[in-house]
Amino acid sequence: MYVDVRVYRLDLSAYREVKLLVDTGSTFTWVSGRLLSELGITPMREREFRTIEGKVVKRPIGMGVVECMGERAPAILVFAGEGDAEVLGTHTLEGLGLEVDPMTKSLRRTEAILAV
Repeated sequence: MYVDVRVYRLDLSAYREVKLLVDTGSTFTWVSGRLLSELGITPMREREFRTIEGKVVKRPIGMGVVECMGERAPAILVFAGEGDAEVLGTHTLEGLGLEVDPMTKSLRRTEAILAV
């Protein structure tokens, strides 16, 4: 399922609207590196990721704010390269207090976030 999200700079001074695939198999959120750069989000470091095909790739990561369904949260954002999928990952979903409803295959707000 795809959802409409807003990706903001950390200071909330600029944002872009994007459509992301909800991917509970992805830890972090992947957004076009070009779009993140245009927003002024800068890479903090590079990380290695294992793809679904088993390949290991290096991508820059940075920090931004993601908004979905009226909820906002800081998020680690992966600078997706050409050919990379743009996805909303579990780390961001949990930060937003959202989860996938397995019955309706849609996003819903979580009742409570685990404290331990």
